[in-house]
Formats: sequence, C-alpha cells, structure tokens
Amino acid sequence: MLQAIVLSFLAGLVGANAIPHFVRGITAQEYPNVTGNSAVRNVVGGWGAMVISALLAFWSHGDKHAPAAFTAAALGVLAMAVFHARGGAFRLNTRFGRPNPLPQER
Repeated sequence: MLQAIVLSFLAGLVGANAIPHFVRGITAQEYPNVTGNSAVRNVVGGWGAMVISALLAFWSHGDKHAPAAFTAAALGVLAMAVFHARGGAFRLNTRFGRPNPLPQER
C-alpha cells in the first residue's frame, strides 16, 4: 500500500507540473523551465513529464488500493497547483539568478 501511495502522489505531482509547461510550449510561449525557457524546451519537458507521470501511475498498482492511491494523487496535484499558483517557477528562476520570460502581449 505504501508503494501505491508514494508513486500515486508523485504521479499527481509530476503530471500537474507537466500541464503549464506543455500548454505554454504548444502555444509558443516561454515559461520558466530547468532546461531553459523556450517554448520548444517546455513542450518537450511537459511531454516527458506526462510520460513519467503515466509510468508512475502504472507502477503504483493503484487499482489494488484505489481510495488511498486516488487520494495521494489528488494531493500531489493540489501541492503542485499551489506551488504554481504562488509563482513557484518564476520564484525559483529569480532565486537561482536565471532570467524570467517576459509576458507576451496579445
């Protein structure tokens, strides 16, 4: 059961983190990313995070402990959502002296 909880939490965390990177990448916008802020790097990073999240969910065998696995995954998603809502990626770039992308005008 511990494996299902830990891997499901990580799957939720990584999967939620993939969303802003992938979306900003496919819309040709820059977003803070550990490999660089470009749209292409973000789309590739977001896609890779989705694959990793799916693998973590598969390896968790959450079907054996569905309520615990679902709760852990939901908490992982919530934790990453709060991180991004508080400007997490931008704050990390600032903290480590990396440039933040400028907002794009529409």
